[in-house]
Amino acid sequence: MRLVNIKYVQEGSVLARPIRNSYGRILLGKGVELNKNYLAKLKDIGYDMVFIQDERFQDVEIGYAIMDKTKEIAYNAVRGVTDELEKHPEAEIDADSVRFAVLNLVQDLLHSFDILSNLTDINGYDEYTYHHSINTTVLALMLGIGKGFTQNQLLELGMGVLMHDIGKTKISKEILNKKGKLEKEEFEQIKTHPLHGYEYIRGNRDFSILSAHAALQHHEKWKGGGYPRELRENEIHEYARIASVADVYEALTSKRPYRDAMPPYLAYEYIIVHSGLQFDPEIVRIFAQSVAPYPTGTGIELSNGLRGVVIKQNPILPTRPVVRVITQGNQALDNPDDLDLSKHLSTMITSIVDH
Repeated sequence: MRLVNIKYVQEGSVLARPIRNSYGRILLGKGVELNKNYLAKLKDIGYDMVFIQDERFQDVEIGYAIMDKTKEIAYNAVRGVTDELEKHPEAEIDADSVRFAVLNLVQDLLHSFDILSNLTDINGYDEYTYHHSINTTVLALMLGIGKGFTQNQLLELGMGVLMHDIGKTKISKEILNKKGKLEKEEFEQIKTHPLHGYEYIRGNRDFSILSAHAALQHHEKWKGGGYPRELRENEIHEYARIASVADVYEALTSKRPYRDAMPPYLAYEYIIVHSGLQFDPEIVRIFAQSVAPYPTGTGIELSNGLRGVVIKQNPILPTRPVVRVITQGNQALDNPDDLDLSKHLSTMITSIVDH
């Protein structure tokens, strides 16, 4: 299978992985032949990448760190808490559903054989808030595992990050969904959501106070200037420093109705460049080892003019994956070849190829 921008998917192409909606239900199953109507509908609801079958990549399997059932449990937990607080602002967070969701996420990650391949599934831009919370939690837990956290620490971290944006239930939907630039007064309202989230989480004794601090401080910056308290460096709790990296990376790589998703390698570079400024350098170091800037299935062009698809990751050197080369420019090669970029250090990835 390979990952293709939907703009370049030809009618008659066959899905190699199912496409699911926000609730985890299958919209189009594996093996479905994509016709004009299917492609138009997928574009309309925000899907811009799909996995298609390709005989040149029959042996390439792209696993996911999180099972579909686990994602469904996490989605139901986040949506359930959010819906309840929007209807009843004085209600208490359902800590049991949050804990159960995080425990399942942790178990999946600890037993994943190939986390680097793909962290999250492909989603449209519907129900962004719920998917953002889940995807951010997955990445935060990966970073926590990289830090050597205990199971209890991972649980505290995950429960805080899964609820890190729950304070937005107290912010006007008009402001949250505004497509243009926010006015100063509107942004000031947005900046209150970490404190609201902290109060919600702190109000439930089944949450650790450290989980509450992950929500309170996830917009603080390593060198100051963040909100709500303009903390610096180790004044920011470690869980929040992890949440900050995960939150920004996930937001950058997510498609929204008013902007396209940033390619993973550019979001990866953003995090690296802001090490020691916006983000804790130690967390960024672990991030750089834990995230694949070129996920398996991605089409790329090399500095020697060859083009191909990433078929495998190198855990020691995530920026140097294994590529199956299939064309020289636009000319198909008679014999595709697998090139391990960790062994060809003078060959560079120069661009992403979507077709």
